[in-house]
Amino acid sequence: MKDYQNYIEINPKKMVGKPVIKGTRITVELVLRLLAQGATPEEILKTYPHLKKRDILACLEYATRLIGQEQVLPLIKTKREIAYR
Repeated sequence: MKDYQNYIEINPKKMVGKPVIKGTRITVELVLRLLAQGATPEEILKTYPHLKKRDILACLEYATRLIGQEQVLPLIKTKREIAYR
């Protein structure tokens, strides 16, 4: 799904800035968690009838793109690691 941005929004005033399905307060995280727990897209749509299958696909595409980003994060030592040097 190339147009996932049309279905996902990030607004600091909504759900503490977590990505949500546009026009809702349903987070991408919730949809992914439900899928990871074994819920089918059909079950999610039954529980949240105002959602469409494209919304679920957009959540999956958003997560895929996020995980696929090449980003170098520095490893920061904890105070404990520094103390034992």
